[in-house]
Amino acid sequence: MSNIIAIVGRPNVGKSTLFNRIVKQREAIVDSVSGVTRDRHYGKGDWNGKEFSLIDTGGYVVGSEDIFEVEIDKQVELAIDESDVIIFMVDVETGVTSMDTDIANMLRKIDKPVYLVINKVDNSGRINDASEFFELGFDKYYPIASINGFGTGDLLDAVVKDFSDDVDLSDNLPKFAVVGRPNAGKSSFINALIGEERNIVTEIPGTTRDSIHTRYNRFGFEFNLIDTAGIRRKSKVKENLEFYSVMRSVRAIEYSDVCLIIYDVSRGFDSQVKNIFWLCERNKKGIVIIVNKWDLVEKDDKSTKNYESQIRKEIEPFVDVPIIFTSIINKQRIFKAIEAAVTVYNNRSKKIKTKELNDVLLPIIAKYPPPSNKGKYVKIKYITQLPTSHPQFAFFCNLPQYIKEPYKRFLENKIRENFDLNGAQIDIYMRKK
Repeated sequence: MSNIIAIVGRPNVGKSTLFNRIVKQREAIVDSVSGVTRDRHYGKGDWNGKEFSLIDTGGYVVGSEDIFEVEIDKQVELAIDESDVIIFMVDVETGVTSMDTDIANMLRKIDKPVYLVINKVDNSGRINDASEFFELGFDKYYPIASINGFGTGDLLDAVVKDFSDDVDLSDNLPKFAVVGRPNAGKSSFINALIGEERNIVTEIPGTTRDSIHTRYNRFGFEFNLIDTAGIRRKSKVKENLEFYSVMRSVRAIEYSDVCLIIYDVSRGFDSQVKNIFWLCERNKKGIVIIVNKWDLVEKDDKSTKNYESQIRKEIEPFVDVPIIFTSIINKQRIFKAIEAAVTVYNNRSKKIKTKELNDVLLPIIAKYPPPSNKGKYVKIKYITQLPTSHPQFAFFCNLPQYIKEPYKRFLENKIRENFDLNGAQIDIYMRKK
């Protein structure tokens, strides 16, 4: 289970810049105008061999009347509530502000590790200026310059020091997480499977108050179902259900082997559903897409095919995913969805023999070799599958640096064509022979 880190602070102190540096991608919008980050950004990071999820929150503005800032504040509170570690960022250029003091007062009340990070310390003079932040009441601070990386290594060393790499081997059953938007039918799906009203089902979205684990052992299948439902409701948060569904999904996805993404066909495969899909994809989990409330759609003989093609277009390039059309209320095709999840789990765990890989792929590569680069020709000589939790393949060649992403996608497609890995993520690595 990865740990979850939230970066919080007032607007324009450099939270998004630090986020981008840690996840090694430009995912968060960075601008000198305060309050640019209005949506949450999620990323995966690793340091010293320990993985974690990172949340870039918007700027926290205590007592603001601006409607956007009020909504951001609520979401920041949720991020703090759901995270394991908080990075509290301030700005040495501005010094201690009343807003910093208000946030510090709030953070001191929570029983979680808080790391005070002083940003924009890019010269020796500013290191001395940073000492004024002791007045915020934290025992230690970390001076950094997120724009160039100064100090971020020391910060991450401290943050991940107590992260656990232990894996719970007491229960080796497959773990299937049921994720999706509020009121998409997640709890109804589990109730229909287990044949009892274990989970409260109402028309009010967000009635699932915690992730619920259910052991399933019927019809030859045995696994743990995790009803994330995304969506514990809290008395202090009523309007941010969509954001909260993602927060709860982060944890459930990380616990799981396969994610069953349920969405309401009447609401469409919208940005929220896509956000959850890409969370599963980035976490390298198996995926099954369940299109619920199919009984409400006026259909003809091409409806299923048309809907399926639309979904695959939205999730490109990872399109090798089972899509099941269900009516959970009528118990239509719910067991087919479970069969698909079990198949995806088996595909994800599949180990292909090295001889078989080479016998199948080397002739294809000989027929369609990598394009030459600067007059150099790449020769792939050997392929093997790596001993990892999801399918990863190493291709040994003379010039791995000349293999570009399009050819890697070609190799992935050929693996998928010849070995059934439907629903499983694949990683391709080029290695020097």
